[in-house]
Amino acid sequence: MPSPYRIGFGYDVHQLVTGRKLVLGGVTIPFDKGLEGHSDADCLTHALADAILGAAGLSDIGTYFPDNDEKYKDLCSQEILKKAVEEAKAHGYQIVNTDITVIAEAPKISSFISAMKSTLSATLGIEVSEIGIKATTNEKLGDIGRGEGIATHAVCLLTAEG
Repeated sequence: MPSPYRIGFGYDVHQLVTGRKLVLGGVTIPFDKGLEGHSDADCLTHALADAILGAAGLSDIGTYFPDNDEKYKDLCSQEILKKAVEEAKAHGYQIVNTDITVIAEAPKISSFISAMKSTLSATLGIEVSEIGIKATTNEKLGDIGRGEGIATHAVCLLTAEG
């Protein structure tokens, strides 16, 4: 008999570039650079969507939202997250909780975490208390450490609906 619990892991990274707004967790953060990508490039939301899809045993977000399809150009990543939730529910799962780590040298995001949790709570249909978001640096090591991009790790626990 399959387990009633499923865990998924997601990872995403995007390069920081000038001329784009910075969106993380559905919140626009004032910064002189934004994340490069086909959609709004919200790497936090992308990692979370992949964690949900992975926990449900489904394909990654690129399957649902190909980066070469112009209809998804500049798409709000909360729409990607909504689709991941819908797919999990269609396969008999609901979200229990999630934990997310954002890795960036700058900007500091701690003052935006509450707003991110509120936005994600509304999209996911779970309580704010079921969402963990933490931020760390890469200790100036590698591309992320040089401030060239932002990465995110996310885990999600699903349970069989019933």
